[in-house]
Amino acid sequence: MASDTLTDLAIRRTVPREKSHRLYDGRGLYIEVTPNGGRWWRWKYRFEGREKLLSMGTYPDTSLKMARGKRDEARSLLASGVDPSAVRRAVKSSRMSAEANSFEAVAREFHEAKRAEWSEAHARRWLERLVKDVFPYVGAQALNDIPAPLLLKTLRRVEDRGVRETVHSILQACGQVFRYGIASGRAERNPAADLRGALRPVLVKNMAAITEAVAAGELLLAIDYYEGGALTRGALKLSALLFQRPGNVRAMQWSALELEGREPTWVIPAAEMKRSRYEKQNGRPHLVPLARQAVAILTELRPLTGHGRYVFPSILGGGRPMSDNTVNTALRRLGYDRDTATAHGFRAMARTMMVEKLDVVRGSAKLPETGRSENADQNRAGAGVAMSIGG
Repeated sequence: MASDTLTDLAIRRTVPREKSHRLYDGRGLYIEVTPNGGRWWRWKYRFEGREKLLSMGTYPDTSLKMARGKRDEARSLLASGVDPSAVRRAVKSSRMSAEANSFEAVAREFHEAKRAEWSEAHARRWLERLVKDVFPYVGAQALNDIPAPLLLKTLRRVEDRGVRETVHSILQACGQVFRYGIASGRAERNPAADLRGALRPVLVKNMAAITEAVAAGELLLAIDYYEGGALTRGALKLSALLFQRPGNVRAMQWSALELEGREPTWVIPAAEMKRSRYEKQNGRPHLVPLARQAVAILTELRPLTGHGRYVFPSILGGGRPMSDNTVNTALRRLGYDRDTATAHGFRAMARTMMVEKLDVVRGSAKLPETGRSENADQNRAGAGVAMSIGG
């Protein structure tokens, strides 16, 4: 049996040639020197009568001592009747399978599958949160190797920063990943479900809103006597009459209004609604029936801004709509602080009045965004509320 003959000095002194050449060590091990200077360890052996080669790495990353150690391990497998190349393939396959089943791999796959349905902002936030707060700790582990205590420990790091709402969003995202893993056969259970109640509750701060009838009437009366600009007064009144999101009200466009005919309507394109990306691209427009009071307000505003795009253009120009803080600032001028009333609070006020005063079915309190008939009933009810409590 040939003994080991190579030395590190001999390897380092070897000069590349025009063609690859070999420096033999012993027991089938040799180093192949390529014309570009690469030095590759190889081990030649025979299994079941066939000559085979096994790569042992490159020099100097794999030293002479390390290469001999790998050769000796492979020789031990060969002596026991096992093909070292087959073992290498099995290990590689197992590693690739583990990587494909890792939390990060499954999460990114799920994200890619859902991003067409989600809004761009949601898709970006969803992945950014996992990249920042989950992948560094459990991203490389297979789904089945992540127990509930380990996931909780990961989430505690986020919770300790004081961002309770964020940590609950991350828990929800993790649950989605595990459920997707179960559906695709790469996980057996969802440990995120076991953490329900383990995190500190979210401290919900609702948008300030007036929901008592007399106080609501006083607010509407104050708006009638608002001494500020006509556009701001109009935005205040329409916020109360139509109870749409503040962003939609301030970005209202003349081209979206149908003020003539038996059923005056504000048609908001699906793309401008707060919906998923799929619904923005494929959903129906949001139809807002206009009560006669709303039509009257818009008719008064037409001479002021009807020549432009927006019903409520920015006073700074630039082809932009009114500032998102204009209505809130007007409410402060009327004497309502931010803990009492906000632009968004008109929606809560209308919803409460509809349920408590007009006996609208409570299940519809989330004001549907599409469909003429349902919106017609609810918006006419809202107009009735505005009339009855506003004097």
